[in-house]
Amino acid sequence: MIIENIYHSRIDKIDFNDITFGNHYSDHMFYCKFENGKWKNPIIKPFGDITVSPISLVFHYGQAIFEGMKAYKDKYGNVFLFRPFENFNRLNSSAKRLEMPLISKSIFIDGLKKLLSIDKKWIPNNYGQSLYIRPFMIASDGKLSANPSKKYIFMIICTPASNYYLTPLKVKIEQKYSRSADGGIGFTKAAGNYASSFYPTRIAQEEGYDQILWTDSSTHSFIEESGTMNVFFYIKNHLITAPANKKILNGITRKSIITIAKKEGIKVKECNFSVSELIYNLRKNLVKEIFGCGTAVVVNHFKKIGYKFKNYYLPNIDNKKRISFFLKKNLLDIQHNVINDPFGWRFKV
Repeated sequence: MIIENIYHSRIDKIDFNDITFGNHYSDHMFYCKFENGKWKNPIIKPFGDITVSPISLVFHYGQAIFEGMKAYKDKYGNVFLFRPFENFNRLNSSAKRLEMPLISKSIFIDGLKKLLSIDKKWIPNNYGQSLYIRPFMIASDGKLSANPSKKYIFMIICTPASNYYLTPLKVKIEQKYSRSADGGIGFTKAAGNYASSFYPTRIAQEEGYDQILWTDSSTHSFIEESGTMNVFFYIKNHLITAPANKKILNGITRKSIITIAKKEGIKVKECNFSVSELIYNLRKNLVKEIFGCGTAVVVNHFKKIGYKFKNYYLPNIDNKKRISFFLKKNLLDIQHNVINDPFGWRFKV
């Protein structure tokens, strides 16, 4: 692996007590090319622009995938990744579905470890903050043909992160547009999945909401995800979430929340949950909490649900009494090495 160190760090331009997500990027990035059937020449170099041909197939046929993960520091300055092999496996699952080459552990994990060792100072020290890590792969073949590319670029970039959403969310149940469909790529982290959500999300925002609660594409009768998050409902002392399938992203935070909840004796149901069931329970004031979860957001609760021009409000309770707060704190305590990790999720760098 080739290492090109930056001459002057940009870290003095960031106030770690006032981080806006995605506004600052660490000094270095990992870069590797796939050519002639293999990955070669991995390099860590100063963060900056890259050059690709205007006929690179990523621009025309959409072969682009990514991951989202984080690095944390404990109070002693030790650095930990959280379940990185889950991200490694999911990236390769996305690659397989989009007919892209698989990444080896030596490139993904070793490259990531080396990058973090060089840019360790970019990982915030404060509890709840982290270094958000974005591995991604794009098709780079310069031949305008509707076929899988023969050349690819794999990169890793990093940005210091605080909270993604800062306030409780207002969410609209979507009844027209769809995020994914049977047989599609909803379970992958493909760039196109997110691009297709922007327009209906803007419509929802113009109507006074922050995000969308996605429903199934066939009938719009069953709840799937919310915006960029998996979603949970706390009803009658049960935590309910849609089952991970080929339409729903099998979120690593989602899986972790379920595991922690079960360990703490909280009943969890992974089942098809209909819009009509949700509205019934909202009308009867039986819904205690609704919250979304994901790598960037961690956990964020909802305060309002919109459906067919009517709004339903969630109970306004003290944050520290919320089950979402309890689960989030357990998760962050593990990630920051505050408590023991009974699941073996922490990966020391």
